Amino acid sequence: MMNNTLKAVLLTSMLPFAANAAQELTPWYVGGGIGVNNYEPNCDMKTMKACGKDDPYAWDVFGGYLFNDYFGVELGYRDLGRAEWTDYSNKLNDVGAKGMTLGLVGFLPLSQRWGLSAEAGAMNYLLSNNKQWGTEYYSDSGVAPYFGVGVDYNITESLKMQLKYRRYENLDDDKWNTLNMESNYWGLALSYRFGTAAPAVVAAAPVVVAPLDSDNDGIIDSLDKCGDTPSTHQIDNYGCSLSMFVETTEQHEVGSILFANNSSIVKKESYDKIEKLATYMNNNPKSTVLILGHSSNVGQADYNMMLSDKRANSVANILIEKYRINRSRVSAKGEGITQPIMEGNSEEANKANRRIEAYITDSKSEAVLMLK
Repeated sequence: MMNNTLKAVLLTSMLPFAANAAQELTPWYVGGGIGVNNYEPNCDMKTMKACGKDDPYAWDVFGGYLFNDYFGVELGYRDLGRAEWTDYSNKLNDVGAKGMTLGLVGFLPLSQRWGLSAEAGAMNYLLSNNKQWGTEYYSDSGVAPYFGVGVDYNITESLKMQLKYRRYENLDDDKWNTLNMESNYWGLALSYRFGTAAPAVVAAAPVVVAPLDSDNDGIIDSLDKCGDTPSTHQIDNYGCSLSMFVETTEQHEVGSILFANNSSIVKKESYDKIEKLATYMNNNPKSTVLILGHSSNVGQADYNMMLSDKRANSVANILIEKYRINRSRVSAKGEGITQPIMEGNSEEANKANRRIEAYITDSKSEAVLMLK
């Protein structure tokens, strides 16, 4: 039995310990668990004369698929350990159950780190009894229902630890009619949810510009101190406009970006919107952007304020680090649940409110033209 326990520990230790911060989570996850199991009834079974020494160590491995943030399906393999006793014929019984499981799982987040879980399903078990130290052996199989509850702790956005309790019913030996057992299991599980790497940053190749008259004002670029002078303006000897300019300020809303529940990671499909925003700011070097983060009305207000601030800063950091927008031109702020785009706690409202909004402010110089 210790060999099986060692296998389970090795399986769980192979899970990655931390998720890459630049990942979008997929619905798939894998994991493993170890714990202790107690078959019952124990010494009160009618066929028992005396109790033996149990080997209660149990383990399991599993994989799952999430339909959404709260509900999924899980397939696994479990070994529930063994129990010993001496029956009224003075024969030593050594019994254990193991087999495949299929069940439904549910999750209820309580905060960024903590949550509750529940599960229910069936185990296609093989029940084996090695009597008299293996000199007599018999087995039977069947399907037993189980249910369980757990307390979850998110080590990272991909790595989760769970404290679990499970109850198995009807682990029966119908073939020989010698065993009618239930089982209680307590243990720890570690699971890893897969992610997809975010797009890599590709540096643009430098462009060499020939020394031409780019603004067509009659002054070559090497001598032109005002390289963006309109061709209709009167100019001085340095290519600068003789027009009078008036500064004007305009503000534009440039749309929103949605986030997954309890997450500040920017989804892969949102990078196109951020790239368009960065292109506009690069083409308008006097423009600035204010990014406001928001959250759905689920959980504590203080936590949602912190989460909305992280969402705003996630988009701001992409503009600064990937698209080289100067940090002084980018502002980020969290608004928490104070500005919902849709009222209520429905799934549709929560999805719409998990967002950021971006507002561009652009200062432009409008000339009072001195035409040629």
